Amino acid sequence: MFESLQERLGTILNGLTGRGALSDADVSAALREVRRALLEADVALEVVRAFTDRVREKAVGAEILKSIKPGQMVVKIVHDELVEMLGTESSTVDLNAPAPVVIMMVGLQGSGKTTTSGKIALRLTNRDRKKVLMASLDTRRPAAQEQLRQLGVQTGVDTLPIISGQSPVDIAARAVQAARLGGHDVVILDTAGRTHIDEPLMIEMADIKKKANPHEILLVADALTGQDAVNLARNFDDRVGITGLVLTRMDGDGRGGAALSMRAVTGKPVKLIGSGEKMTELEEFHPRRIADRILGMGDIVSLVEKAAENIDAEKSGGHGPEDGQGQV
Repeated sequence: MFESLQERLGTILNGLTGRGALSDADVSAALREVRRALLEADVALEVVRAFTDRVREKAVGAEILKSIKPGQMVVKIVHDELVEMLGTESSTVDLNAPAPVVIMMVGLQGSGKTTTSGKIALRLTNRDRKKVLMASLDTRRPAAQEQLRQLGVQTGVDTLPIISGQSPVDIAARAVQAARLGGHDVVILDTAGRTHIDEPLMIEMADIKKKANPHEILLVADALTGQDAVNLARNFDDRVGITGLVLTRMDGDGRGGAALSMRAVTGKPVKLIGSGEKMTELEEFHPRRIADRILGMGDIVSLVEKAAENIDAEKSGGHGPEDGQGQV
């Protein structure tokens, strides 16, 4: 997913790692390239600007650790800021609410909402031993309701019987009621998408939210969405208040910028990522692992971390490895 970004950043930062002392000019030149690489990877301009500003602030005048080259220090700072941008902790679907916990899925048409609903239902069933009910609220596309029903059959997860002529809000109310009566732990509401954001869609989602009182509202977005990702995430968050993001097609050959941008502008965690077509191909999102993958420089990062631990040990009067020499 992040191959092109990894290649670019790797080359830029490799150029720095050998240097002795880093000047302001070194940092500026590197950050100019980092900025270009992030923009080419489809990270939104405002996100790139904030990111490079934070790195510059920390890199210029950073205390260089003993046994570490300044360039390696910059790699570590870039890595930490990437983790910060992606969300420091990994966060998964929150089921900490009275049953049935309502999860509302929102997003544009074609983003993989229905398939993702099935994947989450299967994951909660197998991993968390939850009894799940899925309901399609997409009355505009009868095929969508049928698709969810088939996914239910395929995964062995209950789906709400389809009654034609009901409004999405009525279906939502019926789903929650059915889940309560059926002793389900979780009910997943798969809402309708559009090919673009429009007012009727937003009003409908707000009405469904009011009626079903979801504990989680997950925005399902295609990781290959380019610069539009930011507006998409912002619009959905402003109108219905999303609690997290699920990125689909993370196995695609896109540039990965959407993943970085959406988290940065909404402040909402990426909870899960779709990593393939199969129903089991859904993973938790680990910011640190993704940052390692983007930079492809985990060895340098751990080198700096080890050196920092040695310094801390010396400061606290203990000894770092190798008799307190602080060498790594």
